[in-house]
Amino acid sequence: MARSTAAQLDAYQRRYRDLAARLADIGYIAAGTITHRRTRCGKPNCRCHADPPQPHGPYYQWTGKIDGKTVTRRLTATEAARYQEWIDNDRQLRALIRQMRDVATQATELIMKEAATN
Repeated sequence: MARSTAAQLDAYQRRYRDLAARLADIGYIAAGTITHRRTRCGKPNCRCHADPPQPHGPYYQWTGKIDGKTVTRRLTATEAARYQEWIDNDRQLRALIRQMRDVATQATELIMKEAATN
């Protein structure tokens, strides 16, 4: 194996290990979305129908898939903040895995190219 190829592979391996080490720092993960809603009721004299309107809320909801079914849960503001942190962690995890795949693809192409020349 040529020195430049070996150096590139070492660099890919260091990058891959660095990304893998960052996986351990990610906390709990959750898929789904958090929505923040304000609503109007059916009472005609309520403040939510005033000018300007003052809707009820805020109400927080988490929506996600559980066993292939869409599930929605109402949350408190504290729970919504916690879920949002977990959703952000999930996005970070997916980004790290995507980067790991990219590095692995580059290393694989280099290894296969080197094997073809030998």
